[in-house]
Amino acid sequence: MKTVKGTPQEPIQYKASITREQFMFYEMRTTAKLLMEGLTDAEAVKRIISENLFQYPTEKQIRSQALACIKRLHGMNDESLVAMIATQPSDTAKQVCLYAMMKYNRLVWDFMVTVIGEKYRNRDMSFGRRDLNVYFIRLQEQIDSVAAWSDTTVAKAKQVLLRVLVENEYLDATEADHLNPVWLDSQLENAIRANHDEAMLPAFNCLD
Repeated sequence: MKTVKGTPQEPIQYKASITREQFMFYEMRTTAKLLMEGLTDAEAVKRIISENLFQYPTEKQIRSQALACIKRLHGMNDESLVAMIATQPSDTAKQVCLYAMMKYNRLVWDFMVTVIGEKYRNRDMSFGRRDLNVYFIRLQEQIDSVAAWSDTTVAKAKQVLLRVLVENEYLDATEADHLNPVWLDSQLENAIRANHDEAMLPAFNCLD
């Protein structure tokens, strides 16, 4: 696994919260639409809870996920990207959601850049659970906080990353043995460059 040096744009912490704050496309889209309607963060959270827009069983869970969505949306530092999540076709909106997730969670950033991005760089389209296993073994050797994660947490984190890849059509299914080529939306590419997040571009198969 190639080690990528930290930059000011790189999320700092490896968050085990990925096991509960997953890709959340529907939730991100719902929240983005409310913000685009002009609601404040607090108003959006209140409406999501009062109308149970996420269809979760408890108010605590709804609030937690709504706040996570708002943090991801604001973390992109670009209102036009929030609008893209709210209004664009799902494949484009999902790609923006992936960028937001990478900005928010170092584990996703690191995996997409050092594993997926490196595979695209090397034109190596093979992929399997072994790649995930090797990634986590090396990560646990390097990062004390990740080494402290339980086996259950690591297994769930692997499942989440696999589903992220499927959701964004990097993989056809969780058991797929090869990566698909992906194409980065030009507006998102411009925003990534404007945010000085060029290190992320290989994760989207953008190698120029």
